[in-house]
Amino acid sequence: MTQSFSYESSRLLGEYLLLHFGGGADLRHPSLPVAEEITAVPFPVRCVRELLDTTLLPPEATALEAGCAVGGAAFELARTCISVTAGDFSQSFILAARNLVRDGCMQTLRSVEGTTTIPFTATVPPEIDRDRVHFEVQDATALPAGMGRFDVVLAANLICRLPDPEAFLSRLPGLVKPGGQLLLTTPFTWLEEFTPQEKWIGGLMDGPSCEEELTRRLHPDFRLHRRIDLPFLIREHERKYQLGVALGTCWIRNP
Repeated sequence: MTQSFSYESSRLLGEYLLLHFGGGADLRHPSLPVAEEITAVPFPVRCVRELLDTTLLPPEATALEAGCAVGGAAFELARTCISVTAGDFSQSFILAARNLVRDGCMQTLRSVEGTTTIPFTATVPPEIDRDRVHFEVQDATALPAGMGRFDVVLAANLICRLPDPEAFLSRLPGLVKPGGQLLLTTPFTWLEEFTPQEKWIGGLMDGPSCEEELTRRLHPDFRLHRRIDLPFLIREHERKYQLGVALGTCWIRNP
């Protein structure tokens, strides 16, 4: 997968560790005009908690996360799944996630202003069995054959960062067990630096909306089970943030 944008910088690693493991006090300026519940629980954790229907899981559920970044959602999946396979294209993200499996925490820096930084420690909740999670460098558009099927497949804010989203979407029927759950979140932020316009899933003038086109491509293999909006906040430094609203959906794989 070739992209002009790199996820290998130390600055982005710090931002994503904060997004995945930071609480409200770490993430927000006191004057930030955003509801506290958006930052009280990390966005990747909310993706799992608000979309996954745990009542439908079998006793020994397995999960796959594509585009896992530094692992916040994968560790959350390990609360209810005995095995979680998680992959990301960024080698630095996967190295950090593996360090979190080994040590349970990782020291990083968060930007205050200019070159000024302060320490931040990303910590996996101690009650989570970290050994349930396996991280690997992985291209979501070229997932290896023979991966098998999973009770849960998660892709959080991944689709609109792929050069060929259809290459990933077309694999999903073969990755989710019948009756299993597909969890997707995306703000549909299409940018040609990531995805050529001809590969976008909707969002073109006089065409279907992104949500309509995504639904069309997932039918008839999946049926919609849950649909919610998931606001998220990425902190760049003390006075600059990225605010987005991801569409969150849970789909059930048809028999």
